Amino acid sequence: MSYARADLKHWVKGKDSPVSEADIAVDALLRERLVGTGTGYAWLSEEVEDDPARLDAHRVWVIDPIDGTRAFIAGKNDWTISAALVEDGRPVVATVFAPASDEFFFAIRGAGATCNGGTIRVADGPSLAGAHLAGPKRVVDTLLSHEPALQIFSRVHSLALRFARVAQGTLDIALAGGNSHDWDLAAADLLVHEAGGELTTLAGGTAIYNRREPVHGPLIAAGPARGCVLRELLKDWRPPA
Repeated sequence: MSYARADLKHWVKGKDSPVSEADIAVDALLRERLVGTGTGYAWLSEEVEDDPARLDAHRVWVIDPIDGTRAFIAGKNDWTISAALVEDGRPVVATVFAPASDEFFFAIRGAGATCNGGTIRVADGPSLAGAHLAGPKRVVDTLLSHEPALQIFSRVHSLALRFARVAQGTLDIALAGGNSHDWDLAAADLLVHEAGGELTTLAGGTAIYNRREPVHGPLIAAGPARGCVLRELLKDWRPPA
């Protein structure tokens, strides 16, 4: 938070991905606290060069030091710090922390999900009418063509927070349009499932983490009943080339 709304240094990596000195500082802090000098865990972070040794590791920390860096640089509040411990391709411990709103989401596999210590649950229902939705415009417009009564939620810049809002019940449906990465998803994935919801591909598959290419296609987060409806409506949808 000492960097938030400050005159911080930031730059662009790759084609169009912003990064700031705060991203680097948070990554270093988390690595020190979670791994230290030990060798029991591999590390996969958005801000660190990928180490192929993680592919042979039983346990790997999957980290996004700041998810929603554009929002962070712009002085907005909807950015998070996302951390998940992944075992054999699936998250077993997860946190999504939103410092600006002081919300700490936490989950352990098989033990439920919480926000600031209170139990959270997804909101589910048999239809999409009146459901609150957040996601990329192109896929939201497709759903609106089928169900005009959907309620569009204002944009949530952090994808991890977008999915955490489903776990919390603030949002009924959250969507990722494609090209998201392990560090955007792994922690929020466990939150949604432990809160009684589903995070799936359009075909209903489960996301697998710590693969050679940590990239994912379109995803849906919702309660089980709404998830079935959404997958049927979007089964033929594809992201624009």
